[in-house]
Amino acid sequence: MDWTLEVIVLPVTDLDRARDFYRDRLGFHVDIDGEVMPGARVVQLTPPGSGCSIALTDGVPNPTGDPQPGSYHGLQLCVTDIDAAHAELVARGVEVSEPQRYAPEDGATFLYFTDPDGNGWAVQEYRRRLTEPLHKVLADRAAGGNGESTG
Repeated sequence: MDWTLEVIVLPVTDLDRARDFYRDRLGFHVDIDGEVMPGARVVQLTPPGSGCSIALTDGVPNPTGDPQPGSYHGLQLCVTDIDAAHAELVARGVEVSEPQRYAPEDGATFLYFTDPDGNGWAVQEYRRRLTEPLHKVLADRAAGGNGESTG
Protein backbone atom coordinates (compact mmCIF):
# COMPACT_ATOMS: atom_id res chain seq x y z
CA MET A 1 0.00 0.00 0.00
CA ASP A 2 1.28 3.50 -0.86
CA TRP A 3 1.09 6.20 1.81
CA THR A 4 1.28 9.50 -0.02
CA LEU A 5 1.63 12.89 1.60
CA GLU A 6 -0.61 15.09 -0.52
CA VAL A 7 -2.08 17.82 1.71
CA ILE A 8 -0.79 19.75 4.72
CA VAL A 9 -3.34 21.80 6.63
CA LEU A 10 -1.72 25.14 7.42
CA PRO A 11 -3.15 27.32 10.21
CA VAL A 12 -3.79 30.95 9.22
CA THR A 13 -5.90 33.79 10.60
CA ASP A 14 -7.28 35.16 7.34
CA LEU A 15 -7.99 32.77 4.46
CA ASP A 16 -8.23 35.48 1.79
CA ARG A 17 -4.98 37.18 2.84
CA ALA A 18 -3.18 33.83 3.00
CA ARG A 19 -4.64 32.67 -0.34
CA ASP A 20 -3.51 35.90 -1.98
CA PHE A 21 0.01 35.52 -0.54
CA TYR A 22 0.44 31.93 -1.67
CA ARG A 23 -1.16 32.56 -5.08
CA ASP A 24 0.23 36.00 -5.92
CA ARG A 25 3.58 36.05 -4.11
CA LEU A 26 4.61 32.40 -4.34
CA GLY A 27 2.82 31.38 -7.53
CA PHE A 28 0.88 28.47 -6.02
CA HIS A 29 -2.13 27.22 -8.03
CA VAL A 30 -5.55 27.55 -6.35
CA ASP A 31 -7.12 24.09 -6.60
CA ILE A 32 -10.14 24.68 -4.37
CA ASP A 33 -11.64 27.81 -2.83
CA GLY A 34 -15.08 27.30 -1.45
CA GLU A 35 -17.46 25.97 1.12
CA VAL A 36 -17.00 22.21 1.38
CA MET A 37 -19.81 21.75 3.92
CA PRO A 38 -22.12 24.25 5.60
CA GLY A 39 -19.97 26.79 7.45
CA ALA A 40 -16.66 25.22 6.41
CA ARG A 41 -14.38 26.80 3.80
CA VAL A 42 -11.26 25.27 2.31
CA VAL A 43 -8.65 26.96 0.14
CA GLN A 44 -6.28 24.35 -1.28
CA LEU A 45 -3.16 25.49 -3.14
CA THR A 46 -0.37 23.57 -4.86
CA PRO A 47 3.18 24.78 -5.57
CA PRO A 48 4.20 24.52 -9.24
CA GLY A 49 5.42 20.98 -9.97
CA SER A 50 4.47 19.63 -6.54
CA GLY A 51 2.45 16.56 -5.65
CA CYS A 52 1.65 18.00 -2.21
CA SER A 53 -0.72 20.89 -1.51
CA ILE A 54 -1.47 23.12 1.43
CA ALA A 55 -5.00 23.56 2.72
CA LEU A 56 -6.16 26.71 4.50
CA THR A 57 -9.37 26.07 6.41
CA ASP A 58 -12.05 27.81 8.40
CA GLY A 59 -14.81 25.96 10.21
CA VAL A 60 -13.52 22.48 9.36
CA PRO A 61 -13.71 20.17 12.39
CA ASN A 62 -10.35 18.86 13.60
CA PRO A 63 -10.67 16.08 16.21
CA THR A 64 -6.93 16.28 17.02
CA GLY A 65 -7.08 20.00 17.88
CA ASP A 66 -6.54 23.23 16.03
CA PRO A 67 -2.93 24.38 15.61
CA GLN A 68 -2.30 28.09 16.07
CA PRO A 69 -1.57 30.33 13.06
CA GLY A 70 2.15 30.96 12.77
CA SER A 71 3.05 27.77 14.65
CA TYR A 72 4.28 25.76 11.67
CA HIS A 73 7.99 25.92 10.91
CA GLY A 74 10.15 23.73 8.73
CA LEU A 75 7.82 23.51 5.75
CA GLN A 76 10.13 23.02 2.80
CA LEU A 77 10.09 23.55 -0.93
CA CYS A 78 12.82 22.25 -3.27
CA VAL A 79 14.18 24.01 -6.35
CA THR A 80 16.99 23.31 -8.80
CA ASP A 81 18.38 26.87 -8.74
CA ILE A 82 18.35 28.75 -5.44
CA ASP A 83 19.57 32.01 -6.97
CA ALA A 84 16.77 32.00 -9.54
CA ALA A 85 14.26 31.14 -6.81
CA HIS A 86 15.55 33.99 -4.66
CA ALA A 87 15.30 36.45 -7.54
CA GLU A 88 11.74 35.30 -8.34
CA LEU A 89 10.58 35.63 -4.74
CA VAL A 90 12.13 39.09 -4.38
CA ALA A 91 10.50 40.17 -7.66
CA ARG A 92 7.14 38.93 -6.31
CA GLY A 93 7.57 41.02 -3.16
CA VAL A 94 8.38 38.23 -0.69
CA GLU A 95 10.67 39.12 2.21
CA VAL A 96 13.19 36.31 1.90
CA SER A 97 16.65 35.64 3.32
CA GLU A 98 19.74 35.51 1.17
CA PRO A 99 20.69 31.94 0.22
CA GLN A 100 22.60 30.20 3.03
CA ARG A 101 25.24 27.78 1.74
CA TYR A 102 25.95 25.39 4.62
CA ALA A 103 28.23 23.04 2.64
CA PRO A 104 29.28 22.57 -0.99
CA GLU A 105 27.24 19.37 -1.44
CA ASP A 106 23.98 19.40 -3.37
CA GLY A 107 21.08 19.89 -0.99
CA ALA A 108 23.01 22.03 1.52
CA THR A 109 21.82 25.48 0.37
CA PHE A 110 18.66 27.08 1.74
CA LEU A 111 16.75 30.33 1.92
CA TYR A 112 13.93 31.21 4.30
CA PHE A 113 10.71 33.21 4.48
CA THR A 114 7.49 33.38 6.47
CA ASP A 115 3.89 33.79 5.40
CA PRO A 116 1.75 36.68 6.72
CA ASP A 117 0.94 34.68 9.87
CA GLY A 118 4.54 33.74 10.61
CA ASN A 119 4.49 30.12 9.39
CA GLY A 120 8.11 29.41 8.45
CA TRP A 121 9.25 28.03 5.13
CA ALA A 122 12.62 26.88 3.79
CA VAL A 123 13.58 26.56 0.15
CA GLN A 124 16.27 23.96 -0.51
CA GLU A 125 18.40 23.88 -3.63
CA TYR A 126 18.53 20.32 -4.95
CA ARG A 127 20.28 20.54 -8.33
CA ARG A 128 20.00 16.80 -8.84
CA ARG A 129 16.34 17.29 -9.79
CA LEU A 130 17.50 18.77 -13.11
CA THR A 131 18.58 15.29 -14.24
CA GLU A 132 16.44 13.19 -11.88
CA PRO A 133 12.98 14.80 -11.66
CA LEU A 134 10.96 13.47 -8.75
CA HIS A 135 8.19 12.14 -11.01
CA LYS A 136 10.75 9.97 -12.83
CA VAL A 137 12.23 8.70 -9.56
CA LEU A 138 8.76 7.74 -8.33
CA ALA A 139 7.84 6.09 -11.64
CA ASP A 140 11.07 4.06 -11.49
CA ARG A 141 10.26 2.92 -7.95
CA ALA A 142 6.72 1.97 -8.98
CA ALA A 143 8.15 -0.09 -11.84
CA GLY A 144 10.35 -1.99 -9.40
CA GLY A 145 13.52 0.04 -9.74
CA ASN A 146 15.44 1.18 -6.70
CA GLY A 147 14.65 4.87 -7.10
CA GLU A 148 17.42 7.45 -7.07
CA SER A 149 20.92 6.66 -8.16
CA THR A 150 23.78 7.10 -5.73
CA GLY A 151 25.82 9.38 -7.96
